[in-house]
Amino acid sequence: MDYETHEHDVLVIGAGGAGLRAAIEASAAGVSVGLVCKSLLGKAHTVMAEGGIAAALANVDRRDSWQVHFADTMRGGQYVNNWRMAQIHAQEAPDRVRELEAWGAVFDRTPDGRILQRNFGGHKFPRLAHVGDRTGLEMIRTLQDHGIHLGMSVYMECTIIRLLKDGDRVSGAFGYWRDRGRFVVFQAKAVVLATGGIGKAYKITSNSWEYTGDGHSLAYHAGAELIDMEFVQFHPTGMVWPPSVRGILVTEGVRGEGGCLRNSEGKRFMFDEIPESYKAQTADNEEEGFLYVLAEKYQGRDARRPPELLTRDHVARCIVREVKQGRGSPHGGVFLELDSFARWMKGRNPSFNAAEHWKKKLPSMYHQFKELGNVDITRQPMEVGPTTHYVMGGVRVDADTQMSCVPGLFACGECAAGINGANRLGGNSLSDLLVLGKRAGEFAAKYAKEHSAGQVHADQVEEAARWALSFIDEPQGDENPYKVQADLQETMQDLVGIVRREDEMLRALDIIGQLWERARKARAPINREYNPGWHTCMDLYNLLTVAEAITRSALERKESRGGQFRDDYPHKDTPRFGKVNGVVWKGPDGRMQFRWEPIPEMPAELKEIIREQNQGKLPEELM
Repeated sequence: MDYETHEHDVLVIGAGGAGLRAAIEASAAGVSVGLVCKSLLGKAHTVMAEGGIAAALANVDRRDSWQVHFADTMRGGQYVNNWRMAQIHAQEAPDRVRELEAWGAVFDRTPDGRILQRNFGGHKFPRLAHVGDRTGLEMIRTLQDHGIHLGMSVYMECTIIRLLKDGDRVSGAFGYWRDRGRFVVFQAKAVVLATGGIGKAYKITSNSWEYTGDGHSLAYHAGAELIDMEFVQFHPTGMVWPPSVRGILVTEGVRGEGGCLRNSEGKRFMFDEIPESYKAQTADNEEEGFLYVLAEKYQGRDARRPPELLTRDHVARCIVREVKQGRGSPHGGVFLELDSFARWMKGRNPSFNAAEHWKKKLPSMYHQFKELGNVDITRQPMEVGPTTHYVMGGVRVDADTQMSCVPGLFACGECAAGINGANRLGGNSLSDLLVLGKRAGEFAAKYAKEHSAGQVHADQVEEAARWALSFIDEPQGDENPYKVQADLQETMQDLVGIVRREDEMLRALDIIGQLWERARKARAPINREYNPGWHTCMDLYNLLTVAEAITRSALERKESRGGQFRDDYPHKDTPRFGKVNGVVWKGPDGRMQFRWEPIPEMPAELKEIIREQNQGKLPEELM
C-alpha cells in the first residue's frame, strides 16, 4: 500500500508545553522538525495548568534560591527522585521563565514591576510565576507564537500508534489522521515523546480525552523502560459536584490565595495535620492565627503557609479520611470556601470587595464554574475531592540529554520520569517542561546531526496497518470499546486508586488480564472516516499498558511513599525501598517485567544543600 510519507530530522510527538519547547529548541539548532499533535494546535492539556511556573526567581522573597527549590523538590519526591534532573531543573528554571517573558509572556507583576510569585504546596517560599489562574494558557500562546515562525511543520489531529525501528534505534513513526482515518508514515533520525499523562485510565480525572498514556505505551512497546509507575498523583481538589464539572481541577492557587477546606461539621480539618514546629508560630486562636499568617504572606511579607498547602498526596488522603469517616459533603467530597479569608480581610479593610478580588485573582476559576456548573465561587463553597491528575512515572531517560535506552528516542514532560520521584510539587510541571523540554529538543537535534536516517521497514508499517484495520475489518469480535474503557476506569478507580491494598490490586491485575482479551475483540465496524469508536479501540492498548504497569509497580512497592499509599503497608520502609526505583519493561515473551534499580549516590555538595534546608539533618534515604 502507498502511504502518505513525511521526512524530518526530529519528530516531536505532542504539542503541549514540553513538545513545543522541544520543537523550538530543535528548530533553533537548524534541523528539520515535524510536530505532531493529537488534537488541534493550542488545545494541549498544558492550557489547563493554572497555578504557575515554579522557579526560584526570588522576586517576592529574596531568601529563595535554586538550592532551596532543589531541596523542596527532593523532599516532595521523598528522595527517590533522579537528583541530577532535580538539580538541572532548579538551576535552569529561572532562565527558562525569563526567556518565556522575553518571548512575550505577560506575567502578573509586583508593585515594582517584577514577575509576581505565589505560594504553593510544598514550596518553602512564594515561587510560582503566574498569569492569574491561566498560566498554562499564556505559556502555550507564547510558545506557539514564538515557535511557529521557526519553520517547523505542524501535523494536527494526527495520532501516532507505533514507533518504527531500524535495528535497535528508532527510525520514525506510524499514525493516522483522526478525521479521514488515512495512514501516515514519518521518517525521522530522532523522535521526542511529549504526549502527557495517563488520566483517562481512571474514572475521575482532571485530564482531557487525549491523556491515554500514548507516549508511555509507544516507548514501552519500542523497548524503552518505564520507572516509578506506582506513583500517581491525585490532586486533592477536583470538583465533585455538579456533574457537569466533575473532575475538573480547582487550582491549588485557590488555597494559595486564601481558600479553606472544611468538612460537613464546618471544621477546618487540616489544622489536625500541622507539624508541632509550625504550630508554635501561630497565634493562640488557631483560626485567626492562620488567617493572619496567610494575610501577611499574601502581602509578600511571610513565607509560612496555611495547612491546606501541605503536599498534594497528604491533603488528598486527609480528604478521603474525612469522607470515609462520615464527615464529607453530600456528594462525597469536602467544602472549599473563600469566605473565611474574605471576612478576615473585610475586618481589616471595610472597603474590601471580596467578589471583585477573587474575579481578578482567579478569573478562569470564576468564569469556568459559573458557566459550566452555575457555581459562584466568590459566594458559594465548592464541593471538592481528589481527582486523578498527574503521573510521576514514565519513560526512563538520561538526566542531561532526555534520551531513553532506545537510541534516538527522547522523552520529556509528563511522559518522562525521574524529576518528581514519589510526588510532584505544584508548579514544577510547567518549569519541568520548559527546562527538560528544551534539553530534549537540544539533544535530539544533536543526535540527528550526528546520525544518518534509519530505514523505515515496510513490514513494520504493514503490520501496524493490519493491526489498526483489524478493529474494523475482522468479524471475530463484538466488544464495545467504550464499555471496555469504562470497566478499566472503574477498576483502576476502585482498586488501584488513592488507597491501595494487595488483595485489591491482585484482583485488578486479574481484571486487567480479562480486559486485554476483551480489547482484542473490540470492534467499531463502520469505516475509517470520523469513527471515534475505532480510535478508542486503539487507545485501549495504551490504557491497558499503563494500567498494568501502575498496578504491578504498586504491588511490588510494599510501603507508603508520596503518591503511593498502601493501607496494608501504611508507613515508609526506607531500608528496602528508599534507595531504589521500580523499572518495568517488555520481556522477550511480550510479558511485562519488573525489577528494582538502585538510585545512584548523590554528590556530597547536594547532600549538604539538603542537610542545610532540613534543619541540619540528612534524611535516612540519603545516608
